[in-house]
Amino acid sequence: MRPAQGDTGGAAGTAGGSRLGWLDALRGFAALMVAFHHFEVVNILPPPIGGAIWWHFDFGLYGVMLFFVVSGYIIPASLERRGDVRAFWIGRIFRIYPALIVGIAVSIMILPEGDGAVAVFRTGHDLISVVANGTMLQDFLGVVNGLAVTWTLCYEMVFYFVVTALFTLNWHRRSGPIAVGLAAVALLFGTSIATMQLTGNIDQVRTLVAAAALVMLMGLACVLSGNAALTRTGALLLAGLGLVLVINNSRAPAFETWMIFATMFAGTVVHRAEHGQMERIQAWFCLGFVIVAGAAVGWLYNRNGMESSTWTAGWISWTASYLGAWLTFGVGMALRKRRFPKVLTLLGAISFSVYLLHNPILHTLRPLLGVPPLPTTGPGKLLWTAEFLLATVLASYLLYRLVEIPFQNLGRRVTKAVEARWPAQPLTPGGGSKPAGPGGTADPAGPAVRVPGPAVREPEPAVREPEAEPAAPGGTGVRA
Repeated sequence: MRPAQGDTGGAAGTAGGSRLGWLDALRGFAALMVAFHHFEVVNILPPPIGGAIWWHFDFGLYGVMLFFVVSGYIIPASLERRGDVRAFWIGRIFRIYPALIVGIAVSIMILPEGDGAVAVFRTGHDLISVVANGTMLQDFLGVVNGLAVTWTLCYEMVFYFVVTALFTLNWHRRSGPIAVGLAAVALLFGTSIATMQLTGNIDQVRTLVAAAALVMLMGLACVLSGNAALTRTGALLLAGLGLVLVINNSRAPAFETWMIFATMFAGTVVHRAEHGQMERIQAWFCLGFVIVAGAAVGWLYNRNGMESSTWTAGWISWTASYLGAWLTFGVGMALRKRRFPKVLTLLGAISFSVYLLHNPILHTLRPLLGVPPLPTTGPGKLLWTAEFLLATVLASYLLYRLVEIPFQNLGRRVTKAVEARWPAQPLTPGGGSKPAGPGGTADPAGPAVRVPGPAVREPEPAVREPEAEPAAPGGTGVRA
């Protein structure tokens, strides 16, 4: 579904060329930090250094927040550049699901029964697990993630829902007020919003999963229809589903949940300010508020046992990691016109595969190499680290070349074929659709205008995972 002529969305090609090397570098670096987090690199370092880092900085939170800023920066721009809701969703589906399915399948094959890094077909409630993980909303449905890392994909999916709805309503330029409002919710209601209100037992989980799957299927069918009115209806249906689940059934504490979404929309604010879609002073105010709020919620709420829900050591760890993510993004953006090391841009290209595979590979290598106990000598620790990184990068590169690229190319062909067979109606700024001209194409103003400029390379989803956790008592596959 495209915007009407004259409403380009303002998403001209992003600076830095079609490769967007600086974003690749940031994604690659974030993926490496997340991998190091689960590798427990602090235990490789000398005890005083590793201990100090553990208490004051969390590689996982840092990496995931950096990913979320990058997603917020580029995902809305990707949708607006395409100017086509259907094409955007076809691209997302072929971008994420094939690699995710193969990653889960490989993990099931290489990991033994009982390993918490993979849970699909291992919870005792296989149908619930498959359906919930198929929606990529499982973390809001009270179901254990198919791969322990995929909880962040749930936040990405809800973000896609909301961004799509805003675009169909022509409200997509309102990123600043949305970011500020979400950060304010995190500040004001940090721990007072109850979690998991809809899934107290397995029957409630089963009902919620079935209802969410049906709503999502109906919403996606509408969004993919190409009909303007149906697209808008489907987008609103999906956004409503996401918001109901986030408000009522988030597993994470409210301050973390709402700061994630505030951070993503703040990333969008950066893009809008950069491309003249927003006054710089307004953008600085919005960013300042979100960043200060992100630091403050750590001090206000991530203490007195709440840190066990965010998998961090305390408020200092939260605040330092959150600020560090924004600082890193700022440095990357300041250097965006420079060339970045090829190793980082390559790591960025395969970062989604790194995200999916690094933990299963770690869980596979440990027993094979007799770890734990950790090597006690410096060379032994370096060798163990190198083995982990080499195995992760090689496996991720294979997944990227054999699955990600072919299915992304297939997604482009599907998009072209669908558009040729069923041309999408353009959306008008007022909320209607232009009447079809002869042959069913948009008339009288002609086809929707696509924004000129270099292609925007779509980013990998963000990632952070908790320590792998087993199913709830009784093997239900439902989080406690």
